Amino acid sequence: MLTTHKISADFYDDNFQLIAIHSGLEDYAMGYAINSNCGLHLTRMKSDLQFDKNLSFSVFEWDDEMNDTYWTLISNKCTLEVEVPSYGFFENNTALQTAYLIEEKKEVDYFLKVDADNDLKLTAYMKPIQMISKVITAYPVETQSLKSKRNLIF
Repeated sequence: MLTTHKISADFYDDNFQLIAIHSGLEDYAMGYAINSNCGLHLTRMKSDLQFDKNLSFSVFEWDDEMNDTYWTLISNKCTLEVEVPSYGFFENNTALQTAYLIEEKKEVDYFLKVDADNDLKLTAYMKPIQMISKVITAYPVETQSLKSKRNLIF
């Protein structure tokens, strides 16, 4: 007889803090700017966060073992090229479509996720992020209110 085990939603560790960042910078430029201004050492992961063959979000990470903190910079937007059905003169058109990691926060470009056992003061990192040229704003996000916060657990 076959037994099926399901992992409860309560099993996931969603004890993390989140900073939302609005900026038009490319992902590599944002990672570099945050490293420079905040004293972090984020590096690009070998593989992107992928939900299916078309959806992938860039991820930068740093495991700060000295302070027992894990930092992750995640892009919230992914641009897809989709085929648009059309007839007549304009056949086989493609269009760009944007998908979001956190659907209810479409206005956010990046999330800086902080996994720490201690209560890290995010305000100490928000001010240097806000000082980055081309960053419009940065603010903390209440993670309990996010419907799609499971997308941030990987």
